[in-house]
Amino acid sequence: MSLTTAFSLSHRLKWAGIGLLFITLTAAASWGVYKIPGPLVEQMLETDIRHEAELWKRRVTLHMESPSVSFETGHFNEHDEEFLRAIPEASSVYRYKLLNTMGQVFWSTREHEIGEIENGAFFRNELAQGMTHYVHELKPLSEIDGLDLHVENASQVEQRHVAKVYMPVMENGRFIGAIEFFTDFTEMRAVFVTRVRMSLAILSVIALLAMATVSFVIFRTNRRQFHALHDRTEKERHLLKDQLRLAREVQLLGELNEWLQSSRSLEELFDMVSRFMTHILPTAEGSVYVYSNSRDVLDGSASWNGGDHKAHIHPDGCWGLRRGRTYEYGSSEIDFVCEHAEPHDGRPYFCFPILAHGETVGLMHLRAQTDNCAEFAESKKLAQMCAEQISMAIANVRMRDQLHDQSVRDPLTGLFNRRHLTDYLRKKVARSQNTGAELSLIAIDVDHFKKFNDTHGHDAGDMVLRAVGSVLEQACDGEEVACRMGGEEFMIILPETTQDNVMTRAEHVRQAVEAISVRYGEKTLPRITISAGVSFFPTHGTMPQDLMRSADDALYDAKAKGRNQIQVAQNAPTQNESLNGETDEKGMMGARAKGAVNPGPTLAAE
Repeated sequence: MSLTTAFSLSHRLKWAGIGLLFITLTAAASWGVYKIPGPLVEQMLETDIRHEAELWKRRVTLHMESPSVSFETGHFNEHDEEFLRAIPEASSVYRYKLLNTMGQVFWSTREHEIGEIENGAFFRNELAQGMTHYVHELKPLSEIDGLDLHVENASQVEQRHVAKVYMPVMENGRFIGAIEFFTDFTEMRAVFVTRVRMSLAILSVIALLAMATVSFVIFRTNRRQFHALHDRTEKERHLLKDQLRLAREVQLLGELNEWLQSSRSLEELFDMVSRFMTHILPTAEGSVYVYSNSRDVLDGSASWNGGDHKAHIHPDGCWGLRRGRTYEYGSSEIDFVCEHAEPHDGRPYFCFPILAHGETVGLMHLRAQTDNCAEFAESKKLAQMCAEQISMAIANVRMRDQLHDQSVRDPLTGLFNRRHLTDYLRKKVARSQNTGAELSLIAIDVDHFKKFNDTHGHDAGDMVLRAVGSVLEQACDGEEVACRMGGEEFMIILPETTQDNVMTRAEHVRQAVEAISVRYGEKTLPRITISAGVSFFPTHGTMPQDLMRSADDALYDAKAKGRNQIQVAQNAPTQNESLNGETDEKGMMGARAKGAVNPGPTLAAE
């Protein structure tokens, strides 16, 4: 379709729209002229009728010698009776009646109504509280008393508009009765409705003509300006939309970076990624893969927006990883599908290698949702920035994990060091104090290690320590932890293990160490044995230093009794010993150095 044809069609549609709008407004104006005057006039007349009823109520009560007595007894003097009967002739009220506090009519312009009772709820809820009650009713012509007396040239309309006004009569704040006035305002309503209707009709015609004239003039004289303004407005709107989108993306990227930098583990990091990417890239299904420690596969770590990830994928199965740069499926005439994208339905997707410090650490895969392919293509730059944020966060978490692991690991044996044991034992003791869970500690020392070092050399001693550490590590499961305290000293923490099971486990460890065969060069090193001391919580102490000292004392006992055996601590520490526990803990190594067993020279620094 040409531009001229499109403009002509648009021009006709606009004129058709204006015509339809004009017809609609004309119909609405006609409906308003017909419907609006009635309720409007009735509301206006209601105010006047209420006011007139209030005036006549005052005149009636002021004319009575004693209103309270008259309303309570229902009796009037002759003068009052004459005045009451003259009211319909002197006002627009064609009939009325007086009611006492019980709602019983004790006087009425219609004598047959005397004695009737008004039992409507409004009588108790409104009139008795001093409030006026107004009712608009349509009554047949036959029920209107003295019509010729009240209306000149009364129309013979079968249905008359009648206002019933119940006026409460109060004396010193006390409800003593009520007066019910009946007013026929049919002619007055008809006059006002006609006048209002004519006024609205004239105003509607003027407004419609003015609207049609102004619309025509504006449309004819400002058509080009309108198009120019429309184009400029559209450009500004798109620009503003882009700016708002960019500001939102920058804000989300900043928040993403801040949260990712504060993550303490990869699991926490990937949970943050899933939640943020749902908002940053709502038009894309996504997933993240991270290289395993062996770097032969990538493990699926997170997905969002309906995407899913496989448990493992091979690096060679992704064209982005194989080529070392972002791969965009669907941007070229010829494309190849990655293995991890199967089964593929033809939707475009991105594969972003996640790089950190020049090393590929993972992959971010994004696929367009079914109805958002156009928007998806525009999100490449933003997705690339997200991949960079994720890559740096992964590198930081791994670096923190490595640094933390180095700070709590013994470099020679790979076991946890004394620092980690102290912190871990403190936590387990606190838990046992709160829950009553069992907790045991095994102190282990390699027998005759100094002599072994002097005879076979430090390298052989290091091999022995590594072999012993391997046995201890294999002996631990779950929350159980083996640590190297320094030199040839080791400790095992056994949470939630019965005392009998602890002794059995300790004996298995002793036998496993005794069964170690270590070859050094061309020869097999002599048999290795260990001595062990066991302490239990809370039998041998309720503080970490108490348990460590008790296990150490039991270890001394095992060595004194001939080594290559296990002994249980005998006595719990005294209160003074507990108070000095930290000093004893720090002095254990010094005391051990001066005793019968000296630590070898191959000590691992904490």
